[in-house]
Amino acid sequence: MHVQIHSDNNISMHTKLSDTIGAYINNLLQRFDPYLTRVEVHLTGENIEKNGPKGKRCVLEARAKRRQSLVVTNKSTDIEDAFSGAAAKMHRQLETTYGRLGDKRRRKQKMEERVAHLRSASLAE
Repeated sequence: MHVQIHSDNNISMHTKLSDTIGAYINNLLQRFDPYLTRVEVHLTGENIEKNGPKGKRCVLEARAKRRQSLVVTNKSTDIEDAFSGAAAKMHRQLETTYGRLGDKRRRKQKMEERVAHLRSASLAE
Protein backbone atom coordinates (compact mmCIF):
# COMPACT_ATOMS: atom_id res chain seq x y z
CA MET A 1 0.00 0.00 0.00
CA HIS A 2 1.41 3.35 -1.06
CA VAL A 3 0.73 6.50 1.00
CA GLN A 4 0.66 9.87 -0.81
CA ILE A 5 0.54 13.09 1.21
CA HIS A 6 -0.65 16.38 -0.28
CA SER A 7 -0.90 19.74 1.46
CA ASP A 8 -1.83 23.26 0.48
CA ASN A 9 0.25 26.38 1.09
CA ASN A 10 -1.41 26.94 4.51
CA ILE A 11 0.19 23.78 5.93
CA SER A 12 3.93 23.73 6.55
CA MET A 13 4.78 20.20 5.46
CA HIS A 14 8.16 18.96 6.56
CA THR A 15 9.85 15.58 6.41
CA LYS A 16 9.17 14.68 10.04
CA LEU A 17 5.42 15.34 9.71
CA SER A 18 5.28 13.48 6.40
CA ASP A 19 7.12 10.45 7.83
CA THR A 20 4.92 10.45 10.94
CA ILE A 21 1.73 10.51 8.89
CA GLY A 22 2.98 7.78 6.54
CA ALA A 23 4.02 5.50 9.42
CA TYR A 24 0.72 6.09 11.26
CA ILE A 25 -1.32 5.21 8.16
CA ASN A 26 0.74 2.10 7.45
CA ASN A 27 0.39 0.92 11.07
CA LEU A 28 -3.32 1.64 11.35
CA LEU A 29 -4.40 0.27 7.96
CA GLN A 30 -1.83 -2.54 7.62
CA ARG A 31 -4.55 -5.18 7.97
CA PHE A 32 -6.31 -3.85 4.85
CA ASP A 33 -3.16 -3.85 2.69
CA PRO A 34 -4.41 -6.72 0.43
CA TYR A 35 -7.50 -4.66 -0.43
CA LEU A 36 -5.87 -1.25 -1.05
CA THR A 37 -3.57 0.10 -3.72
CA ARG A 38 -2.87 3.46 -2.08
CA VAL A 39 -4.06 5.94 0.51
CA GLU A 40 -4.05 9.65 -0.28
CA VAL A 41 -3.88 12.22 2.51
CA HIS A 42 -5.01 15.77 1.69
CA LEU A 43 -4.24 18.40 4.35
CA THR A 44 -5.66 21.91 4.05
CA GLY A 45 -5.92 24.99 6.22
CA GLU A 46 -9.22 26.84 6.20
CA ASN A 47 -11.46 29.08 8.26
CA ILE A 48 -13.72 27.04 10.52
CA GLU A 49 -15.75 30.12 11.37
CA LYS A 50 -15.82 33.27 9.30
CA ASN A 51 -13.93 35.43 11.80
CA GLY A 52 -12.63 32.57 13.95
CA PRO A 53 -9.27 30.86 14.10
CA LYS A 54 -7.76 29.02 11.19
CA GLY A 55 -8.76 25.38 11.13
CA LYS A 56 -7.24 22.31 9.60
CA ARG A 57 -8.98 19.72 7.47
CA CYS A 58 -7.79 16.26 6.58
CA VAL A 59 -9.33 14.22 3.78
CA LEU A 60 -8.30 10.58 3.46
CA GLU A 61 -9.01 8.65 0.29
CA ALA A 62 -8.40 4.91 0.24
CA ARG A 63 -8.05 3.58 -3.30
CA ALA A 64 -9.33 0.02 -3.25
CA LYS A 65 -8.64 -2.85 -5.63
CA ARG A 66 -11.70 -3.70 -7.75
CA ARG A 67 -13.99 -1.50 -5.65
CA GLN A 68 -14.91 2.16 -5.28
CA SER A 69 -12.63 4.47 -3.35
CA LEU A 70 -13.56 5.32 0.23
CA VAL A 71 -13.30 8.94 1.39
CA VAL A 72 -13.51 10.40 4.90
CA THR A 73 -12.87 13.90 6.23
CA ASN A 74 -12.25 15.49 9.60
CA LYS A 75 -11.81 19.10 10.75
CA SER A 76 -10.02 20.44 13.80
CA THR A 77 -7.97 23.42 14.96
CA ASP A 78 -4.88 21.20 15.14
CA ILE A 79 -3.38 19.24 12.23
CA GLU A 80 -2.63 16.16 14.36
CA ASP A 81 -6.22 16.04 15.66
CA ALA A 82 -7.64 16.49 12.17
CA PHE A 83 -5.44 13.71 10.81
CA SER A 84 -5.94 11.23 13.66
CA GLY A 85 -9.71 11.78 13.56
CA ALA A 86 -9.81 11.14 9.82
CA ALA A 87 -7.61 8.06 10.21
CA ALA A 88 -9.95 6.64 12.88
CA LYS A 89 -12.94 7.27 10.60
CA MET A 90 -11.18 5.54 7.71
CA HIS A 91 -10.33 2.55 9.88
CA ARG A 92 -14.00 2.20 10.89
CA GLN A 93 -15.10 2.56 7.26
CA LEU A 94 -12.66 -0.10 6.06
CA GLU A 95 -13.58 -2.39 8.94
CA THR A 96 -17.25 -2.07 8.04
CA THR A 97 -16.68 -2.61 4.31
CA TYR A 98 -14.17 -5.44 4.38
CA GLY A 99 -15.45 -7.01 7.59
CA ARG A 100 -18.80 -7.55 5.87
CA LEU A 101 -17.11 -9.12 2.86
CA GLY A 102 -15.20 -11.48 5.14
CA ASP A 103 -18.40 -12.44 6.96
CA LYS A 104 -20.13 -13.12 3.65
CA ARG A 105 -17.29 -15.40 2.53
CA ARG A 106 -17.28 -17.27 5.86
CA ARG A 107 -21.06 -17.75 5.74
CA LYS A 108 -20.84 -19.07 2.18
CA GLN A 109 -18.10 -21.53 3.12
CA LYS A 110 -20.08 -22.77 6.17
CA MET A 111 -23.19 -23.22 4.05
CA GLU A 112 -21.24 -25.22 1.46
CA GLU A 113 -19.84 -27.43 4.24
CA ARG A 114 -23.35 -28.02 5.65
CA VAL A 115 -24.74 -28.91 2.21
CA ALA A 116 -21.85 -31.32 1.59
CA HIS A 117 -22.41 -32.91 5.00
CA LEU A 118 -26.15 -33.31 4.33
CA ARG A 119 -25.45 -34.85 0.90
CA SER A 120 -23.00 -37.34 2.34
CA ALA A 121 -25.44 -38.21 5.12
CA SER A 122 -28.30 -38.80 2.64
CA LEU A 123 -26.08 -40.94 0.40
CA ALA A 124 -24.99 -43.05 3.37
CA GLU A 125 -28.62 -43.96 4.17
